[in-house]
Amino acid sequence: MHYLTDGPTTFQHLFLFAHGAGAPMDTPFMNAVARGMAERGIRVVRFEFPYMARRRQGGKKGAPDRQPVLLDAWREVVAEHGGGEKVVVGGKSMGGRMASMIADEVGARGLICFGYPFHPPASPERLRIAHLENLRTPALIIQGTRDVFGRPDEVGRYPLSRAIRMEWIEGGDHSLKGGLPRAVELATMFTFGHERTSFFP
Repeated sequence: MHYLTDGPTTFQHLFLFAHGAGAPMDTPFMNAVARGMAERGIRVVRFEFPYMARRRQGGKKGAPDRQPVLLDAWREVVAEHGGGEKVVVGGKSMGGRMASMIADEVGARGLICFGYPFHPPASPERLRIAHLENLRTPALIIQGTRDVFGRPDEVGRYPLSRAIRMEWIEGGDHSLKGGLPRAVELATMFTFGHERTSFFP
């Protein structure tokens, strides 16, 4: 597994950060989040799922790996960084969704999702929330109010676990356009203090 690492070499907080379905770990979005959190004292480690690593090596562009492969990649990354009790896990869109599916299993300290894909854009009835109803891991989902994968009026009706805190970026799309600095701030505060019930002012 190849990693990109930002932040201090001596640290108390480690965030493992996965990319979305269509782009690698070094896009402007991924760079901005990783470097922004790193500047605030958090060690951020990025990685790529097997299908994206193959693309980088010149392989054919295809669909993401099947879910079991994605989840196994997450398990490997967590294990290589000391186990769930040492890390906060999360990612952009699909990367965050996969993290949410192993967070309880690995005993992660916390979970951060940037733009959770609650449903496909044109199919609001195809929900991807069953595992979120009973999630135990303290979690933060940062969502744009214009995100076609889940808008406020839709998400407000979902039976999400009380362990999940939703934070909305006004006017933001699926990539949180216009609100990325605020998203970084929220993710940083959560990583530093998610064990408290009121980690935001």
